[in-house]
Amino acid sequence: MLRHWFENVAAKCLSVVVRVMPRQAGLALGEALGHLFYLLHGRRRQLAVENLRAAFPSRTEGQCKVILRATFGHLGRQVVELFNMEMMRGAEIMELVEVEGEERVEQARVQGKGVMYYTGHFGYWELLVMDRSLRFTPLVVVARTLDNPMLDRILERIRTSVGTRVVPRQGAVRGLLRALLDCGSVGVMIDQHIQDRSAVTVDFFSRPAATTSAIAALALRTGAPVIPAFGLPLPGGRYRMVYEAPIEPPADDDPDPVRTYTQRCTDVLEMYVRRYPELWLWMHRRWRIPTSAADVTPTQEDVL
Repeated sequence: MLRHWFENVAAKCLSVVVRVMPRQAGLALGEALGHLFYLLHGRRRQLAVENLRAAFPSRTEGQCKVILRATFGHLGRQVVELFNMEMMRGAEIMELVEVEGEERVEQARVQGKGVMYYTGHFGYWELLVMDRSLRFTPLVVVARTLDNPMLDRILERIRTSVGTRVVPRQGAVRGLLRALLDCGSVGVMIDQHIQDRSAVTVDFFSRPAATTSAIAALALRTGAPVIPAFGLPLPGGRYRMVYEAPIEPPADDDPDPVRTYTQRCTDVLEMYVRRYPELWLWMHRRWRIPTSAADVTPTQEDVL
């Protein structure tokens, strides 16, 4: 495809430029490129404005555009930082990061049931995974295969360079289950629209959103603790990785434990997006579930 050719050329050029620029200058370039993308990609910009205004109805269109310009700039910085991380040693990456909630990770690991981490397309999620794999033990993560094969290979190379194992979304649950039964650690994103029967509908910004039920089903099956994790930027090109308290499992007599568990996970993500709206990717179609499907809840058997 012609679009893929342009994307490949742009990625190669950006990689070369980043290699010869000071890191802070490269990040500034990435932010500028993000702002340029904001100006040029009208369809994505309009979708993002609609999503943001629906989530924050009290904000004006002007206020939303200020947030979204920062969102696109943030995305550009993250892309450049990924190229930077590919050139850095593990110790150098960890020196840029401070960790909040490290004791929660250790307490979860010693339970011997494996640990599940989840986040969204929020903050520096790729760096979060890399630092987690370097600082503790390598993660097994689920990732959607990109439409562009070359970009997909680049991203997988960066992810696996620190020991992270990537499993494709198709058939991923069984791989995650095996990792948990071996007392491993797995990572899942929960903010993408799910179209198959394993989806569970929960409220996200007071709108029904089809969400993966894999976290809830696996946690209920294995007893593994579920830890929300988020990568936040700090001044000076540094970062803070936050590990929140594990999600409280549903009561034994809960009539719909999968939905309850998934809603609790989603509530924590929404709290962070409300706190830092410029760090979430508003430019994807998160809310597209038919109203008639809102009450359908998968069983654990549907997922596992």
